[in-house]
Amino acid sequence: MTKISLPTCSPLLTKEFIYGVATASFQIEGGSTHRLPCIWDTFCDTPGKIADNSNGHVACDHYNNWKQDIDLIESLGVDAYRLSISWPRVITKSGELNPEGVKFYTDILDELKKRNIKAFVTLYHWDLPQHLEDEGGWLNRETAYAFAHYVDLITFAFGDRVHSYATLNEPFCSAFLGYEIGIHAPGKVGKQYGRKAAHHLLLAHGLAMTVLKQNSPTTLNGIVLNFTPCYSISEDADDIAATAFADDYLNQWYMKPIMDGTYPAIIEQLPSAHLPDIHDGDMAIISQSIDYLGINFYTRQFYKAHPTEIYEPIEPTGPLTDMGWEIYPKSFTELLVTLNNTYTLPPIFITENGAAMPDSYNNGEINDVDRLDYYNSHLNAVHNATEQGVRIDGYFAWSLMDNFEWAEGYLKRFGIVYVDYSTQQRTIKNSGLAYKALISNR
Repeated sequence: MTKISLPTCSPLLTKEFIYGVATASFQIEGGSTHRLPCIWDTFCDTPGKIADNSNGHVACDHYNNWKQDIDLIESLGVDAYRLSISWPRVITKSGELNPEGVKFYTDILDELKKRNIKAFVTLYHWDLPQHLEDEGGWLNRETAYAFAHYVDLITFAFGDRVHSYATLNEPFCSAFLGYEIGIHAPGKVGKQYGRKAAHHLLLAHGLAMTVLKQNSPTTLNGIVLNFTPCYSISEDADDIAATAFADDYLNQWYMKPIMDGTYPAIIEQLPSAHLPDIHDGDMAIISQSIDYLGINFYTRQFYKAHPTEIYEPIEPTGPLTDMGWEIYPKSFTELLVTLNNTYTLPPIFITENGAAMPDSYNNGEINDVDRLDYYNSHLNAVHNATEQGVRIDGYFAWSLMDNFEWAEGYLKRFGIVYVDYSTQQRTIKNSGLAYKALISNR
């Protein structure tokens, strides 16, 4: 396959549909001496946590190369760029704006505006200031209020430069991976932590939405959630029940409070020590209206019943990405249609979708046909969802360029642009060229 093909009648081929590329601050910026330490700095410094023992001190050196990277973004012909703000870069320990950090982002936002590229800004993409983690991090309710304070200051500073704000990126990852199973920063392990962290993250989202509606009423304001659809390994009633529990615990736990103002019914089955600390009024704050929902999708997961745990994930088979994730685009369509049938949804943006593949650089070319095929099949899956009545207003490829892939370090490459970390040279992969052609040929 050499190109991305969609049905000629597809709403994805209209000029109104927004195509973009996405990144995150810690994964690309570097420039770590120009900001406060964050929880990922600490996690990277902890032996055995990062697969290649790397860190984010330099990463893609976007801190020094941001202008060239915007040239790159513009050359792809995208309508929008999704970036995140490093909280520890823009806020001092005393809770005031750091002018140097603010200027870094206002310069980027001004340049994007000059080139007519819409800025989709994520306010939290996992890089919690370490000094707040020292006070309990997302287990401390006060962190939600500290987040709202940061959002108030930074959105006021950004003024009218931003097209869209997302409060949080994937609170599931922050809460479950970071505070329950410990494979992400800050590396806490225990079921007594995960739901508490999740609630404070969702509270932070709600408090930030209140601020955004006041400070940035004309921007699109929402949240980005990731979904890994859960499938039962069999028709056995126990397997089906275990799978339904997994979906509520891992996916709907973050969706239902925002949409319906309640946690899934499985909250009644959890031991009291595992429950979140919910105050009067919290759910109303969390469930206030959002202008859009960002959905991140990569793969699906099979489950079965387990003799001592409530559910057990099954190792995936079939075609896999370099992350070991099954490639099954049909579940993307099924997810979007199911969400649309379950909830009254605002407009949707696909804020992340993509694949890590074992790229090889040959004579200046990266012929990543497997990634190109992934994009083709998943963009068609999005089209199929629109055919079934789902409103989708845009799609962002994850990622613009290879970067620090969290616990995997630099071993996994998600970019549609190849990064040579020894020279910081960027090379557009064939998937990136195909994405560019799709966008320009609308």
